[in-house]
Amino acid sequence: MADFNSPTSNADYQKPRYQRPEDGTVAAKGMMDYVKICFKKYADFNGRARRSEYWYFYLFNVLVFFALYIPVIALLVAESELVILPGILLTIYGIGIIIPSLAAVVRRLHDTGRSGWYYLLGLIPLVGGIIILIFTIEDSKPGTNEWGPNPKTVGNDNFENDAFA
Repeated sequence: MADFNSPTSNADYQKPRYQRPEDGTVAAKGMMDYVKICFKKYADFNGRARRSEYWYFYLFNVLVFFALYIPVIALLVAESELVILPGILLTIYGIGIIIPSLAAVVRRLHDTGRSGWYYLLGLIPLVGGIIILIFTIEDSKPGTNEWGPNPKTVGNDNFENDAFA
């Protein structure tokens, strides 16, 4: 019985029709891949960040904060003096994540075609956070802008539209 999923000879083998980018923006497959990308670009305020990269990084930070905050609450309720230990970890993580979070939101704003200075709109009481939320939810601007190529299309320069036909 013939196996139809494997080529019968090396002559039948075709190379993939696309190339992966070197920075891993399209090659990322899951949440932790995007989180690693954000931590690799720790203080890189240049370039663009896909929606999934930004929101997975944001979700990761929320989960870490909850994981560090739950012991603080439990120890406060128990009136234990050990509450200082998870409190210190929470503070260290909170301070350490300021720059990568700022860099991620600036790259996300670049992806929507806006300057990173638009993040200062978040200082407007009541509506500033809503404006930034809308900006970060928006889809990428197609094509290349002043901050670089669209991360959705990086590595797909030679991709054929009929590859799946």
